[in-house]
Amino acid sequence: MLVRQVRNGVTESVHRGDIVEVDVTGRMLHVLGDPDRVVFLRSTVKPLGLVALLRAGGRTEFDLTAEELAVMASSHSGEDLHVRTIQAMYRRIGISQAMLTCGTEGMPLDAVTAARLARDGERPGPLRHMCSGQHSAFILLAKLGGWEPETYWQAEHPAQAAYRETVGDLFGVASERLVTGIDGCGLLTYAFPLREVARAYATLADPESIPSGDKRAPLAHHLLAVRDAMTAYPELVGGNRDRLDTSLMKAAPGSLVSKGGMEALRGVGILSGARGAGSPASGLALKIEDGDGHERGTWAASVEALRQVGVLEGQALRVLARYHRPPDLDPHGRVGGEAVASFDLAPVGELTG
Repeated sequence: MLVRQVRNGVTESVHRGDIVEVDVTGRMLHVLGDPDRVVFLRSTVKPLGLVALLRAGGRTEFDLTAEELAVMASSHSGEDLHVRTIQAMYRRIGISQAMLTCGTEGMPLDAVTAARLARDGERPGPLRHMCSGQHSAFILLAKLGGWEPETYWQAEHPAQAAYRETVGDLFGVASERLVTGIDGCGLLTYAFPLREVARAYATLADPESIPSGDKRAPLAHHLLAVRDAMTAYPELVGGNRDRLDTSLMKAAPGSLVSKGGMEALRGVGILSGARGAGSPASGLALKIEDGDGHERGTWAASVEALRQVGVLEGQALRVLARYHRPPDLDPHGRVGGEAVASFDLAPVGELTG
């Protein structure tokens, strides 16, 4: 059990899950639950898969900015800054947003933007979809390769094959052996043990730690470009209101890179020096078992886990208070209940010693 939903001292419900932290070699540092639980990456793949475009030469060919990299690694809220960033890229490169196949259902995520669009009688277009940045990376891959762009979303498309190869290379699995499923936006998603998700995020946190003889070594500078874009422009990775990935990176600048995925998965790369001078990089992955439709369990557990491993403290925790103990407010603004993280993330040495 990771999180309890408490109302006036009574536990109404609980969120169970698994957490694991590993170093860049994959050695477990902290664990609670099952580190080998198999999870679909969903949107946590986006910063990793974006490397496919960069290794193909896309950053140079299309003169991509750090802001554009950040939004292509995002699950954005569909605010105007996200739309403008993608539109500017499309105009410069000569792409039509009509190519996007991510749909518009339930978008934009940002409630303020959604209310404004409804008030003005404007229907949200596909650029408002949280996955339009990722889909854009596939369209650019297709343009770069001279492939048919309209079918970029189909599993047999060469852009999909290039993406699969990159994901496989980063996880050390041959692309034809990847376990796949269909994500909510129509693209393929990939399944791995939770500890491997943590290791991938440790690598994203410190790409320069990849040994020179490792097959991933040629991808290190691309991972670094993605990481630095995300940490420089966190509001493009999520949004300006109630997006934990954005808030984490803003509360602890230069300390972590965070990306969540549907069904309550989150990957966090903890950068070198985040826990004091000389502290090594690591990766933390967290999964809430019930999918956490309200996000309260994921929020509370993520912040508490990062507190317990020594990344968040003091002012950062105060800034993140609404995520650490998400309140359930009544119509008068009174706190009726709150999500309370209830676990001890013990070092692996203490568990096995």
